[in-house]
Amino acid sequence: MDTRSSRRRPRVRAALAAAVAAGLGASLLGSLPAAAAGEPLTVRYRNGGSGNAQASPWLKVVNTGSAPVALSQVKLRYYFTADAPPAGYRFACDWAVRGCANVTGTFGTVTTPGAAADRYLEIGFTAGAGTLAPGADSGDLQLRFHRSDWQPVEQGDDYSFGAEQTGYADWARVTASVAGVQVWGTAPGGPGVPAGQVLFDDLDYTGHDDPALAAHGWNARSGGGGPGVGGASWATENVTFARQAGNSVMTLRTTTAGTAESTRQSEFHSRATKFRYGTYAARVRFADAPVTGPDGDHLVQSFFAINDLRAPMADDYSEYDFEYLPNGGWGEPSNIFFATSWETYGPERSDNVYTTSRSSFAGWHDLVLTIDAGGIVYHVDGVEFARHDARYLPERPMVIAFNQWLTDLAGHAGTEERAYEEQVDYVLHVKDQVLSPAQVNGAVAAYRAAGTSFTDSVPAS
Repeated sequence: MDTRSSRRRPRVRAALAAAVAAGLGASLLGSLPAAAAGEPLTVRYRNGGSGNAQASPWLKVVNTGSAPVALSQVKLRYYFTADAPPAGYRFACDWAVRGCANVTGTFGTVTTPGAAADRYLEIGFTAGAGTLAPGADSGDLQLRFHRSDWQPVEQGDDYSFGAEQTGYADWARVTASVAGVQVWGTAPGGPGVPAGQVLFDDLDYTGHDDPALAAHGWNARSGGGGPGVGGASWATENVTFARQAGNSVMTLRTTTAGTAESTRQSEFHSRATKFRYGTYAARVRFADAPVTGPDGDHLVQSFFAINDLRAPMADDYSEYDFEYLPNGGWGEPSNIFFATSWETYGPERSDNVYTTSRSSFAGWHDLVLTIDAGGIVYHVDGVEFARHDARYLPERPMVIAFNQWLTDLAGHAGTEERAYEEQVDYVLHVKDQVLSPAQVNGAVAAYRAAGTSFTDSVPAS
C-alpha cells in the first residue's frame, strides 16, 4: 500500500462537487495485508431435533468474502445455559459434509455469564476439512450435545437456540472467528444493535421508483452533470434491487457504447446532508469485468461521504472515498483501489491524502470508515487499510453516496455496448461512535436477526 497527497486534477474534483451541489443537492439543495481474520463469514443454523434428551444445533459456514478461508482457522460458538452448575456435557457429530473426523467440539465457560448463557460449545476443524472458496459453504454440520448423565436438556433459555428454526438461515446468535478474531455474530453481552443515533438500511426495496426510498431519505440520481464523461447522463432505472442469498441487494449499472450520449451512469445517495463524525459501513461488491460486452473502460466504483465546495479552496469542504478502478484511469495503467480523504481543492491544486493498493478488489468487501477527533481510519474486510490524520476532519455534515461512472472514454474505443455493475448489500452509519469491523458485523447481524430492514434516528443537521 502507498499513501500520498494530492492525486486527482482539480477539474475532476470540480465536477464531483458540482454533482453534490446540483445532483445531490437537488434533493436537499501494493496489496492488502494477508489476514485470514479479515475474511467475512456467515453462520447459518437450523434446529435439528426435538425433545429434551439432547440439543441438536445444525450449522453451515458460508464464505461471503473474496478469498479462500482455511477451515482450520475457523471457530464457531453456540451459547447455552447449563441446566445445573455441576452438569457436564458431551459432544457428538452425526454427519458432516467435510467429515465428522475433521470436526471438533469442546465446551467452555462464558467469561461474563448472564441470564442468556453461561456455557458455549466451540466447534473447530482440522486441516482435513480443507478450505472454503469464495461463495462456498461447509455443507451440513449435523451436531448434537447432551448431559453426561443423560438428564434432560432444557433449551428454552439457551441463547443460541431457535425452536422454530426448522430451515437453515443466517443466525447471529452463533459467532464465528477466524484466527482468533470474531467476524460474525453477537455473543451474549457483546455488541448488538448500537445505542444512540443510527442509520441502518438493508436496502430492501422493489426498485428505483419504490415510494419507500424517498420516505427513507434516499434518491436515485437522474439528469446530467459530473463527475465523469461530459454529456453522459445519470439513469434512475440503472439502480435496481433484487434478493440474493436471503438478502436484498442494490445494483448500480453503468452502460456505454463509446459515446457520451450512450453513456448512462448510476448514483444512489442520501437526501439529507446530516452525517459527520462516527462510523460509516457498507458491504460492496466490485467487479473487474463487465457483465456484458467488451472490457476496458475507465470505470470508478465507489462508496463515499461528501459535501459541496462553496468556493475554491474552501476549508469547510469534506470528502471520504472508497474507490475501485478495475481498468485503471487517472494515469494508472491497471486496477487500483483508493481510500482518499479530502480537505479542499481549487482550479490549480488539491489538498488531500490517499492510500492505494494496486491489485484486484473484485468480489464482496466489508468497507468501514470511522471519523473522530483523532483522524480518519479506513478498514477493508476487517483489516486497517488507511489512517489519515486530523487535518482532514470534516467541518460540516455530508451525504452518504454510492456511484459508478466513467472517468473518460479513452479506456476502450469500440462502439459495442457494454454494461458494468457494482452491488451493495447494506449501509450503516452510527453517529459519533467508532465501531470496530467486528462490532459493525455484530450490529448488522443483530438488525437482521430482529427483522429490522430500516431504521434512521440520525437527526437532521
